[in-house]
Amino acid sequence: MEIQIEPYEAKQLDTIIRLSLRAWTPVFESIQNVMDLDVYRELYPNDWRVSQQKAVEAVCTAEDSNVWVALDAGSITGFVAVKLDAEIRMGEIYMVAVDPDFQGRGIGSALTQFALDWMKEARMSIAMVETGGDPGHAPARRTYEKLGFRLLPIARYFKKL
Repeated sequence: MEIQIEPYEAKQLDTIIRLSLRAWTPVFESIQNVMDLDVYRELYPNDWRVSQQKAVEAVCTAEDSNVWVALDAGSITGFVAVKLDAEIRMGEIYMVAVDPDFQGRGIGSALTQFALDWMKEARMSIAMVETGGDPGHAPARRTYEKLGFRLLPIARYFKKL
């Protein structure tokens, strides 16, 4: 498998949304299992897919986002979105997803490394990525740690009012 990474084009949005929702299904199942169910229902009252589709659309169309797709034989296998904060010289891997049919083949690592290299070229001095601590996010955490990211433990608490 040879991974090509190319700039995102608007015509690719539907494919990116579909693969993202498929990729994040086990993640949201995991979140639902570890989070208070009442809080989860408040956060995602109309199904998590609705808010995540909007989030993908927003990041792919935002002027402050830089988005690339991973291709294998012309088919989109994943994507990464990066935002830069020039004032503090920090790049953020804002969103990344790999089609479940292609996971475990290094695409997430390749997209993340591509984003890191691009940030460096853009003269950023820090890279940041945020992910969950639940079991569903374990593959993402392994990818980031393998590429040299170090964890800053943060506790985020939720309570239904």
